[in-house]
Amino acid sequence: MAASDASSRGRLEEPLPIRTVVIVGGGTAGWMTAAAFAKFLPRACQVRLIESAEIGTVGVGESTIPTIRAFNASLELDENEFVRRTQGTFKLGIEFRHWGAIGESYIHGFGRIGRDHGLVGFHHYWLKACRRGAAHELEAYSVNTVAPRHNKYLRPPANLPPNSPLRDLDYAFQFDAGLYASLLRDYATARGVKRTDARVLEVRLHADGFIDAVHLDDGEWVSGDLFIDCTGFRALLIEQTLESGWERWSHWLPCDRAIAIPSASVRPLTPYTRATALAAGWQWRIPLQHRMGNGHVFASSFIAEDEATALAMAQLESAPSAAPRLLKFEAGRRRAVWKHNCVAVGLSGGFLEPLESTSIHQIQSAVSRLLAVFPDRRFEQREIDDFNRQCAFETERIRDFLILHYKQTARDDTHFWNYCRAMAIPESLQAKLDIYRASGRVAREGAELFSHPSWLQVMHGQGVRAAAYHPLVDALSDEDLTRLLESTRSVIERCVQAMPSHEEFIAHTCAAGPDEGGSAP
Repeated sequence: MAASDASSRGRLEEPLPIRTVVIVGGGTAGWMTAAAFAKFLPRACQVRLIESAEIGTVGVGESTIPTIRAFNASLELDENEFVRRTQGTFKLGIEFRHWGAIGESYIHGFGRIGRDHGLVGFHHYWLKACRRGAAHELEAYSVNTVAPRHNKYLRPPANLPPNSPLRDLDYAFQFDAGLYASLLRDYATARGVKRTDARVLEVRLHADGFIDAVHLDDGEWVSGDLFIDCTGFRALLIEQTLESGWERWSHWLPCDRAIAIPSASVRPLTPYTRATALAAGWQWRIPLQHRMGNGHVFASSFIAEDEATALAMAQLESAPSAAPRLLKFEAGRRRAVWKHNCVAVGLSGGFLEPLESTSIHQIQSAVSRLLAVFPDRRFEQREIDDFNRQCAFETERIRDFLILHYKQTARDDTHFWNYCRAMAIPESLQAKLDIYRASGRVAREGAELFSHPSWLQVMHGQGVRAAAYHPLVDALSDEDLTRLLESTRSVIERCVQAMPSHEEFIAHTCAAGPDEGGSAP
């Protein structure tokens, strides 16, 4: 091969950088996207966000999972200031009441359970001890499940010894989603994002199907290289215009309505979200500094809307601070969240009910994934296909985790729970259940969102039992097994006793002032 030929084959193509990004829609999805783009995109790339004050946002998603800490850290947000400005509280997990059976309760806590011993996960030792009647409940072996029961919280100090259970403490936040969007709006606009208050009336396409521009109600045409659809359930760009397609999952996740009702603050502030199973769905309870977030997620084919509203009102612990608000939705995903030069972020790309607080994570995940493969104006189809594949995989595995809560129940008191208990489930979920029942092993594939401890806690909490444990556990004597479990439990108990209450921690570090109350518009 001639030298000139080799040089030609190795030459990089001339870049065609994205010059303009147009984000259509605000809310949490729009402003998380705008803030991340303002932080990481080159200054030469202009970012514009179009939202209309006349179009409301869903405004739920007040409860999160620990991944949000990485997003906030990437923006270099001060955590105490973030919690203060969003009227937030801390979250160690979710308590599930009446899901496995009426009267039962368990906590899905963040963080690890015990400490692995040798090559074997801690829970296998616990499974053997359970057989011998020598173990406490699973909750006793994680600081993230013991602390909530005592209403304790502590941000893990940096100087902890290597074997401290507090190193395992993992946390997220419960906050006002409107105030979070407002904080991110301030962040993004201070870094050059241009905000326009207008409605989109029309979308103009190129001959090849790519979006050329959007027409605003003030007469302006706004063109762009890349468009981000944050229009929520309307999916104005990705579906109404580009017809990406929709995959329904309502046969597995039949809840299709929610009644959202804020109420007066209730003390003490608990460091966890509560999900209480009701006759045809469940009710959320999210404690914020200035109010309580409440909502009833239900299946309209099993209960009427007025009955669901009355039931939700009857469950409130404090006086409502606004009228009940009805939300309608369908569980499923967009067949392609990225099509041509348009990427759907948030509810426009799909919806999974808020049972495990994943909505804000899915916004964060889509934005992070997009930044990792940020295109140029060629819009390489192989990159788009891989992006869509990764989004589909993540969403399907979250879907399976949610279905687990409904499928694995002993409840037979209503038609809704009988339907859920008897329904066929995806093969991917059935395989997980079969493997755990047979061997005690929690099977997890690739970059699934939920960890081994998460699957273990929910499977066990919902009544799924393992028939065996890992054979290597038998290398430990019965005496050493008892000592391992008891030392793990007792050290966690002592650590939790030394922690401040959740409310004390907030008061000393991030309490919101009286002028910071109320929700953002």
